[in-house]
Amino acid sequence: MNAKMKKIHQLTEQYVLKTYGRQSFVATHGKGCYLFGADGKKYLDFVSGIAVNGLGHNHPKITKVITSQAKKILHCSNLYHIPEQALLAEKLCKLTGLSKAFFCNSGAESVESALKLARYWGTHSGNSDKYEVISFSQSFHGRTMGALSATAQKKYQEGFGPLVPGFKVATLNDIESVKAQISANTCAILVEPIQGEGGVNLCTKEFLQSLRSLCDANKILLIFDEVQTGAGRTGYFTASEYFGVKPDIMTIAKALGSGVPIGVCLVNDIVASIAKPGIHASTFGGNALSAAVALETVNIVSAKTFLKDVRKRSDFLMEALRTMAGKYDVIKEVRGAGLMIGVELHSEDGPRIQEYCFSKGILINIIQNKIIRLVPALIVSQKQVEEVLSVLDEAFENLGKAAA
Repeated sequence: MNAKMKKIHQLTEQYVLKTYGRQSFVATHGKGCYLFGADGKKYLDFVSGIAVNGLGHNHPKITKVITSQAKKILHCSNLYHIPEQALLAEKLCKLTGLSKAFFCNSGAESVESALKLARYWGTHSGNSDKYEVISFSQSFHGRTMGALSATAQKKYQEGFGPLVPGFKVATLNDIESVKAQISANTCAILVEPIQGEGGVNLCTKEFLQSLRSLCDANKILLIFDEVQTGAGRTGYFTASEYFGVKPDIMTIAKALGSGVPIGVCLVNDIVASIAKPGIHASTFGGNALSAAVALETVNIVSAKTFLKDVRKRSDFLMEALRTMAGKYDVIKEVRGAGLMIGVELHSEDGPRIQEYCFSKGILINIIQNKIIRLVPALIVSQKQVEEVLSVLDEAFENLGKAAA
């Protein structure tokens, strides 16, 4: 470890709250699909800020917008009209088919917004107790208290009780388990079309269609948490489009701002009809800078040719990984959509795979010690995909030899 890296490590240990299990890597700058470290090496980034850097690092159009907007205005508050925000809202509503947008700063905040609006709608529908929300096992919706209470993974909730009441848990892709949780007090069903932190678990199209029908029949709102799947990750602008099922509320964040913090909660006319000044707010949400960057991001990512290329890279990567799964017994399953892919191992050897890839200049993310999550920038090239596949092939072969 060189002196620069050592200094950064020391400062982090001394002054930054220890809420992350950090790797030793120190990033200094990025370009496209690459991150450069304080060790002087270049790394092919298949983490992309945990699906945030959809356009890679230092994208010229994003850099230009940031520079241009900084010369005009960064922030003026939502007490006034913000041109960039209005244009972004129009674009997102037209792309998703929803009616109104509420802007905030993160994925967790967008989920909080969705939960608050759903409960407000429910308790103003003639039943003041219509506030219960159904979420799903292995879900992850964020770290704030509302989002955490909806997150059906005990490891994230332990030590933070009492949680916000009114949340029930059903089993993903099991519609009967959902029906069993519905009552007269249910206001919404909250689902990730593809669970990210849960292990890249996909809903089936039939399940989401059944949720839609169930919600319609019982006057319940359907909320899609697309914090990670939105903004092109599936090869379509949203997972809603990928699956062909439209929710009443949708949350998008992560890649929406290409690294500039922004989140959005989009709602249909039914939910929008109950909104009035004062029921929810955000100081920084959708300010001029974040909205301008998000608008440029959306304009790039929503282009049909761009999304077609994402699907092309996805097909190649998925086919190669599934071929690899047939070659190595250490691989249990390959699943995903677009450039959001999980490779589950039979053992908890994920950290060993991660370490080997790092030694070869590849950055990957591991979930639950046994799931490799691949979420590269959406601009990743065929050559870069092939490079990662080559290194993973070596890693799996070495792991298989070690197990033998």
